[in-house]
Amino acid sequence: MSAAPAAPAARRPGGPGFLSRRPGQVTTAVVIALAIVSTFVGSGALGGTPIQSAAGGWLSEDGTWIAPAGPAFAIWSVIYAGFVGYGTWQFLPAAASARHDAARPWVLAGIVLNAAWIWAVQAGWLGASVLVIVLLLACLCRVLVVLESARYRVRPATTAPARRGPAGRWAERILLDGVQGLYLGWVTVATLANVAAWLGSLGFSGAPIGPVAWATVLVVAATLVATATALYDGGRFAPAVATAWGLAWIAVGRSDGAGLQSASLALTAGGAAVLVLLATLAAWLLSRRSATGEARDLLADALDGGGDPVDGR
Repeated sequence: MSAAPAAPAARRPGGPGFLSRRPGQVTTAVVIALAIVSTFVGSGALGGTPIQSAAGGWLSEDGTWIAPAGPAFAIWSVIYAGFVGYGTWQFLPAAASARHDAARPWVLAGIVLNAAWIWAVQAGWLGASVLVIVLLLACLCRVLVVLESARYRVRPATTAPARRGPAGRWAERILLDGVQGLYLGWVTVATLANVAAWLGSLGFSGAPIGPVAWATVLVVAATLVATATALYDGGRFAPAVATAWGLAWIAVGRSDGAGLQSASLALTAGGAAVLVLLATLAAWLLSRRSATGEARDLLADALDGGGDPVDGR
């Protein structure tokens, strides 16, 4: 009698196949390296036209009323350093998890799309750059959804695998959750600034409400998106800090005595930065009261109308 065929090897739930194995790790490192080199070349850091001067200067710090002041873009140094750290960490055994496997393709897509955005701007294709940055924002939102998925949630009572001790968990929080959170928060502001630049290049200046009022609408939109993000992710501070950073530098840009100036817009943007941080703190405190550790579950209970509680309370 022939032996029964061996059962196929179990696959980690959520694993994307190729990208969950060593070839995928190498691919990740290569993509990060190529994207960073491409970004530095395309941004003008190694010579050539800086992003602020490309596409007719519409993305400069005074190209539109919602453009952040120049120092705001220093956040890219932190994000790129985070990419390098992530590219190194993902080779370690502690990085092997279904959660990371599910997020990795979207992380890589976000890195590639950032390089594509830079080259679209360098080509002067502002309309195309809007499409690319919207896709980038969608990828980063998808990363957030994966990282916050209940499927991969580790409850306080759950014992993590021995190979993922406190140091391993903190590495993941910083190099995966933290870096992607900063990326998401900054791209939220950058998307609105990019849209404003594109519309400005087409001759739209905020009619019929005027340019300052139009910029104020965009600031309010960024604040609402950041607040919704905080409620969804239980008050993670990385996205909030990056969004607040961008909003604060919009305030500086409209009150630094050069270029486009508006005291009312500066006050609105500065106040919005504070509100984003306060909303995130409130979401974090709410998440501490939820049995699942998620503020959105506690709010869902409050809106449930007497039905079954989401978080078990």
